[in-house]
Amino acid sequence: MIVTVIVFFAILTQAASGFGLALVSMPLLVGTLGISIAAPLVNLIGVTSEIVMLSRYRQAFSWKEVSWLVIPSLIAVPMGVGVVKWVDAEVVTAVLGAVLVIYAIYALLNFKLPLLENPRWAIGFGWLGGLLSGAFNTSGPPVVVYATCRQWPLQKFKGNLQAYFLLNSIVTMTTHALLGDYNHLVAQYFLWALPGMVLGYLIGFRLDGWFTPERFKQLVMVLLVFLGIRLLL
Repeated sequence: MIVTVIVFFAILTQAASGFGLALVSMPLLVGTLGISIAAPLVNLIGVTSEIVMLSRYRQAFSWKEVSWLVIPSLIAVPMGVGVVKWVDAEVVTAVLGAVLVIYAIYALLNFKLPLLENPRWAIGFGWLGGLLSGAFNTSGPPVVVYATCRQWPLQKFKGNLQAYFLLNSIVTMTTHALLGDYNHLVAQYFLWALPGMVLGYLIGFRLDGWFTPERFKQLVMVLLVFLGIRLLL
């Protein structure tokens, strides 16, 4: 039951804002199920969610823009695995958390946000996202910051992010499969997660029509503050 509730809130966040599934679910599921079950489970939920979300926003999706993010990201995923082994993970997450909090508060105070007109900026943000994906199964924060600085409209924001997340998740899924991480327990908990996913989509997609561009921007910034604080803890 607890898995269903956790997944509901994670999917609700993802459906309403376009990101946040892993950052909401991973800490809670690791504490409940352990990392060996939580990591492949969240990956499986993520792939399912990203397919649903991408199908919803497919008309706003731009492969040209996403490719700038995806290619360096996929290269960095194996490096992220090495980061966990060779660098203090707490240092990496603390730095990222501080950057997110500072950036989001800066935006919420209505200072002028930097506009990244050149898509080549995506190389650095995508690489960092891949690094975090390999290290912590969480590629979202740097890519969300990039999308905000590019000033993508709401539909494009969600469509492009889902495509990026999905490609990263498929690489991670392949790794889990090769390592034999998908077992009967993961399948069992995934079945428990399904009701939470369905309910999260139904409510999250209803909230989608409620957001104006400015309100959506504020929601994203508030979520970044919370996500940044979560990384600092």
